[in-house]
Amino acid sequence: MYYLYDPYQALYPSYYQPIIQYPWGYPVYVKYFPIRQQYPDVDADLFFKSAGAFKHLMADASVILNKLSEDEQLAYKIMDEAQKNKTEKVKELIESTGVQGDVDVDYNPDGLNLTMHSQVEGTDCCKLTMTLRWR
Repeated sequence: MYYLYDPYQALYPSYYQPIIQYPWGYPVYVKYFPIRQQYPDVDADLFFKSAGAFKHLMADASVILNKLSEDEQLAYKIMDEAQKNKTEKVKELIESTGVQGDVDVDYNPDGLNLTMHSQVEGTDCCKLTMTLRWR
């Protein structure tokens, strides 16, 4: 049976719709190529500065880890004060390791969570979170 229109046209997705309809009913399809979105020019300045700021966070993390791995007495004090729920004392002990930046301290019965933030040009650019288990 020949159709002057395609009875199955509604079943095809819009990107397969025929653009030429022959009288005997066979549609000709054109493959759909979407237009690529134009992206803005790349400005890697903040990304570059963020990487530099993150290096400082990594250095601070290294200072803390070196101190905790070398000084068993410090590790004991931090864990003891955390069990007594003395957050300020735990923070003082972490800062006594010689860390340069600000460290957010959180702990739970399983371990210690240390979070360090950095800013570039007044924008929060990077965050380093360390989780150290003690149980």
